[in-house]
Amino acid sequence: MAQDAGSSRPESGDSTKGDAEASPAGEDMTMREQVLDIIESILADSDARSEGVRNNLRALLDARPEDPERVLLEHLLGTRKTQGSTAKVPVQREAASLHLESSDIARTVSVPVSHEVREGIQSILADKLLLTAFQPVHALPGGEVVGVEALTRFVGEDGAGADVWFNEAAAAGLGTELEIAALHCALTAAHDVPENMSVALNLTPATSSDPRVRNLLAAAALAPDRIIVELTGSLDAVGGQTGDDGLGPLRTLGLRLAISASGAALVSMERIEQLRPDIIKLDRHLIEGIESSDGQKIRARAIVELAREIGADIIAEGIETAAELNEVTELKVSAAQGYLLGRPSVHPLDWSAWSIRAQTEAQPAG
Repeated sequence: MAQDAGSSRPESGDSTKGDAEASPAGEDMTMREQVLDIIESILADSDARSEGVRNNLRALLDARPEDPERVLLEHLLGTRKTQGSTAKVPVQREAASLHLESSDIARTVSVPVSHEVREGIQSILADKLLLTAFQPVHALPGGEVVGVEALTRFVGEDGAGADVWFNEAAAAGLGTELEIAALHCALTAAHDVPENMSVALNLTPATSSDPRVRNLLAAAALAPDRIIVELTGSLDAVGGQTGDDGLGPLRTLGLRLAISASGAALVSMERIEQLRPDIIKLDRHLIEGIESSDGQKIRARAIVELAREIGADIIAEGIETAAELNEVTELKVSAAQGYLLGRPSVHPLDWSAWSIRAQTEAQPAG
């Protein structure tokens, strides 16, 4: 689940899209409020078994009242160390809890992984906090919000983007496990996304073919016709996604498959016809400065024509200027997203506001 579509995207191979720009002050305040909500929800727990954990958290907060983010990270680290102090047992299926932001209070998601894999992911995440933000997708030319894209964020002291952590997890052989953990987070957070919006989820081709992914999506509270799976990175090795293969069974129920223009450019027309994507995305590499580049305009028009030939919609992402928006509107793309149209948010009130604003704007005047 991925980096911000509103700005430059990570290179192929990432299952998520990370922030390419520094977060504005407004987002920093939102993050602090979210962290304080998590701390408050932990301290409000009345379970006697966790009284010691709550007392430790109170002590940390008393010592660092001005730095709640650090307090929460130290609390998570201390909790993990306590869990990890137990003796190792033979490999078995366990639930690894990861915190995420999907409502006004924190939720945890149970990620079914083996004991050894869980420890491996935790060692990579170290003091990271996994969150899901959503960025609005606007229909063109009307501008109403018709969907969101899930973007994974890791909150930590070093400020590394999501693409860095997904790449490191992949290098350690834990890429799929981390992608599935992020998918859990996004699907849980999506409970708070208004029902009139689609939800786009980013996965690498290899992970999209994992049986656990199909099971997760099938069991999700979201209706299949609200789910969009965007395949990120190279499409060379992607398996079939129609019929009984891969996500094929869910596509017959309405799930949509998206690929990026960059990915489409690296494979043959036969490969694209085999995948039969429902959506092709014009990514930031093609959008940036398109108003002054004849070459980019030609490539964009060719991709739009390709999409029409196979019956796919076109979404332009990474829109940051009015000139870029004008160009993609003239191309008659289906929808667009980017910092110009709306920055990602971790707050459910923002997600609802997008829907309310869209419904208000859609009502006839008078």
